Amino acid sequence: MRLLVLGGSEFVGRAVVATALGRGWEVTVLNRGRRRPPPGVRALTGDRSAPGGLTALADATTWDAVVDTWSAAPRAVRETARLLRGRAGRYAYVSSCSVYAWPRPADAAEDAALVTGAAPDAGRTDYARDKRGGELAAEESFGADGSLLVRAGLILGPYENVGRLPWWLNRIARGGPVLAPGPRDLPVQFVDARDLAEWTLGAVESGLSGPYNLVGPAGRTTTGALLEACRRVTGSAAELRWTDPEVILAAGIEPWVQLPVWLPPGSESYDALHRVDVERAVRTGLVCRSVEETVADTWQWLRETGGAAPARPDRPAVGLDPVVEARVLGLPTQGA
Repeated sequence: MRLLVLGGSEFVGRAVVATALGRGWEVTVLNRGRRRPPPGVRALTGDRSAPGGLTALADATTWDAVVDTWSAAPRAVRETARLLRGRAGRYAYVSSCSVYAWPRPADAAEDAALVTGAAPDAGRTDYARDKRGGELAAEESFGADGSLLVRAGLILGPYENVGRLPWWLNRIARGGPVLAPGPRDLPVQFVDARDLAEWTLGAVESGLSGPYNLVGPAGRTTTGALLEACRRVTGSAAELRWTDPEVILAAGIEPWVQLPVWLPPGSESYDALHRVDVERAVRTGLVCRSVEETVADTWQWLRETGGAAPARPDRPAVGLDPVVEARVLGLPTQGA
């Protein structure tokens, strides 16, 4: 297989490249060239947000498939897909479960209602409409049969550039009492970027098309299992103090952002992000590694980078202020 990856140097794109190379595929990447590509990759330089950013793709090269991880203005996907129409067999666009209309019902499948107001030629708007616009752009040039829409949920794993699992690992590694958002047995859904990559490339190879929700099956793990895994792999003596959702919310703590991954049970956000129907992906080969493996591999990568994870400039910083944490736990704060 000859694969073109648009991006390919960070998180999901990086996992796709590594997985394709592991399969013995011939891989080309197009990105801004800010990071050294893996050995064996043909690297092209281009900025899709700038005039002439696709010049490096203007020759007659053909590919069996394209994987596109773009998350900003849909018009960039449209321009790329139009340029590659007739030169690539399949266009896989890594989208998001955010494309579903809000509030998203619990256990929503791929036929759930979608956001309105998205367009394939739009400039940047908001995340949900940008991702839906990217889907429309892929379908516009490759059709429903030639486009694969990978609607990802929460993605974790090594090289994460949002900072959710890295924050928990670093916080628990510091030790002491840790505000652990309850309930402990609350199910959470996530997919390791490497499992997303494996499924996507398998789907491309099998000729799959259309939308697929892509996140781990519901009930595979819990908040407790995730945080306990963080404690084990870091070797920390941290004390996880399980705290009721009502206490957390009354303190003004923002779920998902200040306490990454966690959402209060019964909320619209929880139902939308941790109760996603992935039966279609499972039937077509989705296999997810254990939470322990994802956490351990992410911690190993973090240690190799000195503990600092890269941060996407278009996402808010995550994590809880130590002063707020101490106050909620009834602990003395520094200088008090």
